[in-house]
Amino acid sequence: MIRTACTLATALLLALSAAPAVGGDLGDVKFARDAPGTEAIPPAVFPHSMHRISYKCAACHNGLFEMKAGSTKVTMDAIQDGKSCGTCHNGKLAFASTFATCARCHRE
Repeated sequence: MIRTACTLATALLLALSAAPAVGGDLGDVKFARDAPGTEAIPPAVFPHSMHRISYKCAACHNGLFEMKAGSTKVTMDAIQDGKSCGTCHNGKLAFASTFATCARCHRE
């Protein structure tokens, strides 16, 4: 069952990656690091296209995030407080943002 789901998800990803983006670029969003003392931590990368497979734009825009890239400040404190990414990444809807899951978002 899991193998079938993974195969279908992979096929869908391949099909979507070949399709033209509607309404603008749906690529990854790399968050700039600006907090002092965080220079050694890779910036968080948001896989926009992966989220668009399951959700329509209105699930996040213009409620959790403004439509313009960079207009909504995302911080780990906000995420831990259940805001921005933390609205879903709370361990119930999606993986929780914890020290054990840092590398899922913070990658080179």
